[in-house]
Amino acid sequence: MTTPHPYNSEQAIAHLQQTEDLSLRYYAAWWLGKFRVTEPAAITALLTAMEDEADRSPDGGYPLRRNAARALGKLKSPQAVTSLIENLNSSDYYVREACAQALEEIGDPSAINPLRELLAGGVAAAKPVPGKPHLVQPYEAIIEALGTLGATEAIPEIKPFLEHSVVKVQLATARALYQLTGQQQYGQQLIAGLSAEKLPLRRSALMDLGATDYLPAADAIAQTPAENSLKLIALKGLLENHLQQQQQELSEQAVHLLKLMDSLL
Repeated sequence: MTTPHPYNSEQAIAHLQQTEDLSLRYYAAWWLGKFRVTEPAAITALLTAMEDEADRSPDGGYPLRRNAARALGKLKSPQAVTSLIENLNSSDYYVREACAQALEEIGDPSAINPLRELLAGGVAAAKPVPGKPHLVQPYEAIIEALGTLGATEAIPEIKPFLEHSVVKVQLATARALYQLTGQQQYGQQLIAGLSAEKLPLRRSALMDLGATDYLPAADAIAQTPAENSLKLIALKGLLENHLQQQQQELSEQAVHLLKLMDSLL
């Protein structure tokens, strides 16, 4: 597919609403999210795409719905909450994952109970799907969303996932538990993740720390064997989350964090 140039919101909405060229529709959904097009027609078109049956992958998935869910999350559209919650029951794992992430971005607490339902069966049920590269549910996305949404009532359901065999699930759980409890032991577990042998795990730990305000992690983040761009993103997240809790001038820790960011540029 050749991307049309110039491309604007009117064209993207028109392409998303047509059905002849599925690749154009897929690109249009991505574009509307990427460029934060919040006009009502865009939201309506994306919500319609969440019900699409035409774009199917060989394994029965719904690629367009995945992109539409991601876009609606980026647009932080309250109108999308009902559709996203409904699609948490999709047969497509990646649609469920995209919806959980979008609901986290939107921040509507009405998503908490539907997300908790996906943890049914606990760690014992959180097994790989035979022949697939993923577990039965997108546990990382679900647990991270519950942490961001402040779902303290879900702590008993989340905590057992610290013992899950998948390290990324463990990290997501530590992140959520730190967000929900403020207990340093969970921040320290994330710092330990920065020393993982595999780079993808170190990247995950960086992003999980960046979702918290655990400033004691700043030095460890700056020294992590990973891309400076990711370390800067993590430090920026730490600082922003810290500042949201402050009612006064910058703390010494925040000033130190800014100096670390400057050293990585």
